[in-house]
Amino acid sequence: MSLEGDLTMHAAIPLYKGYTGLDAIGPYTVLAFAPDWEVTFVAAEPGPVTDDQGGLSIEATASYADVPRPDVIVVPGGIGTIEALSDQALVSWIGEVHEHTRWTASVCAGSFLLGAAGLLKGRRATSHWALIDQLPGMGAEPVHERVVVDGKIVTAAGVSAGIDMALALLAQAADQDTAEAVQLVIEYDPEPPFDAGSPRTASADLRARAASLLG
Repeated sequence: MSLEGDLTMHAAIPLYKGYTGLDAIGPYTVLAFAPDWEVTFVAAEPGPVTDDQGGLSIEATASYADVPRPDVIVVPGGIGTIEALSDQALVSWIGEVHEHTRWTASVCAGSFLLGAAGLLKGRRATSHWALIDQLPGMGAEPVHERVVVDGKIVTAAGVSAGIDMALALLAQAADQDTAEAVQLVIEYDPEPPFDAGSPRTASADLRARAASLLG
């Protein structure tokens, strides 16, 4: 939490079993490089939390109770999101800290956890392309954009879009020069080898094959 006279922005990234690694690590890397930012991984209790591929664990250094008033939260998505929707400790924490955040953000299916906390009613929001059409069930208006800002709710599309979202937040919290400096530090200058990163450019067969990888 930012204290009076303390310029540090505190971001918290909640972890739950089955999150997608890049959903958490992308925004973490952007914000952790920024001057005067502190980023904390939180979970129901401190300790390692395993991602949706089973090969990556990130150490949560604090519990939800330890971080009641972060300035920013970034909620990752992942295959485990469906189960996490019924995790009352996580969903309640999201709703409670939202009362005090400067921004409440999500990546990919993390937007559904914002919805479970009651934060998307009447809001414009985005999510992973395979799930975005289900957002009206959370009361949201789905928007097919990479980053969507509606008040202090900021949602990012699938996985890699979390980097874009974090850079956009950094520009708002500090300035564009700072965000651009961090972008250069991480050499975020995408030149994908294939034009297949969006359902708008992928064939129907490719979309089906990609959807099968989601389980």
